[in-house]
Amino acid sequence: MTTTPEKSTDHHSEQMKIAVSKDGPYIVTGGIPLKTEEICNDDEGNCRTWKETKSYPLRQQYALCRCGRSKNMPFCDGTHAQVHFDGTESGNREPYIEGAEVIRGPALTLADNEHLCVHARFCMRAGGIWNLVRQSGNDEARDTAIEEACNCPSGRLAVYDNATGKAIEPDLEKSIVVVEYPPRGEHGPLWVRGGIPVVSAEGTPYEIRNRVTLCRCGKSGNKPFCDGSHIGQ
Repeated sequence: MTTTPEKSTDHHSEQMKIAVSKDGPYIVTGGIPLKTEEICNDDEGNCRTWKETKSYPLRQQYALCRCGRSKNMPFCDGTHAQVHFDGTESGNREPYIEGAEVIRGPALTLADNEHLCVHARFCMRAGGIWNLVRQSGNDEARDTAIEEACNCPSGRLAVYDNATGKAIEPDLEKSIVVVEYPPRGEHGPLWVRGGIPVVSAEGTPYEIRNRVTLCRCGKSGNKPFCDGSHIGQ
């Protein structure tokens, strides 16, 4: 079921944070669950669902690799210092909606901030989410568009119900997911779910969103966020 998540008032949740360290790892605090999930294809080869393949022991604090060179993935092992990793943050700080193209259909409105794309490819099925939104007066097209938008890990794609004006968002557990895509041999980003704050090395918070993706290959031009640079490595 998809919902518009409400802000949590749980004290434990309020302590959750991901801090970007200068030219180093992500410092994760507050006991955030960590797991690995794989993108799964349907019978026609389309990206369709997620499958959890590993859940790590819960720890109050840990460091996740940001340079892409650790021998203890997804955790940092200090290699960033040896390879002189340049982790300079260049992510755009404008609010999500200000950088989004808006497409209005009969029942749904799509906000598409292409700058955030990580090429997870959930949006391509059934003619693509853009056409589906334009055809959203049809129940099947509407439902498929919602499914595709909610599976977009970076939140590049967000759909809004025209009747209420509210965003339709997946109800995601506060957690971090290491994304893998075995059919193409791709090692994807860190999928940060449930509105966990991400803070820059300078101490400035980024916009809090229900889902964002952080680079873990070290090559993104949109650090700390993923820009799909892991594709083809």
